[in-house]
Amino acid sequence: MRCIDKSSAHFKEKKQIIKENKRAPPILCLDLPFELCPPKKEALKVDHHDHKAADDGKSDSNNGNCRKKLRLTKEQSDLLENSFKLHTTLNPTQKQALTEQLNVNPRQVEVWFQNKRARTKLKQTEVDCEFLKKCCESLSNENRRLKKELQELRTIFKVGVPLTMCSLCNNEAAATGENMRLG
Repeated sequence: MRCIDKSSAHFKEKKQIIKENKRAPPILCLDLPFELCPPKKEALKVDHHDHKAADDGKSDSNNGNCRKKLRLTKEQSDLLENSFKLHTTLNPTQKQALTEQLNVNPRQVEVWFQNKRARTKLKQTEVDCEFLKKCCESLSNENRRLKKELQELRTIFKVGVPLTMCSLCNNEAAATGENMRLG
């Protein structure tokens, strides 16, 4: 490991490059034998639809390749949507078949299904939440109504207003009273 000296030619060269580019000075200046992010002209062009391209789930940032977000065509999206309607999870055979039909990497199909399941679950949670809010509001209104009715009944009994019954209810009450005395 070599020590960095402020008077070294390498340090002065880096300082000059920073001044020329008129960028803010870096927080940390590392003396690395390689560039962390190569200039755009040196960046490798990557064909994301080529199955032989190394896409094992690892980021290409280690290789210095700037990776673009993969966009699916309308037809590819429709095929994935239809497959999702049939099966929300894929077995390896189904995944491989979709990969070949769509001409994309298996990882992309896998991630699409994971994201779709997450979006579906989130949407269902939102629907359930709205339903529960409406139920809660309805129950709260019913509770308020019953409390008000109870308060009115308590007020009536405290005042001592005699309860009036219809003749049919009165006869039933009398019959019930006689049965209780006999029993």
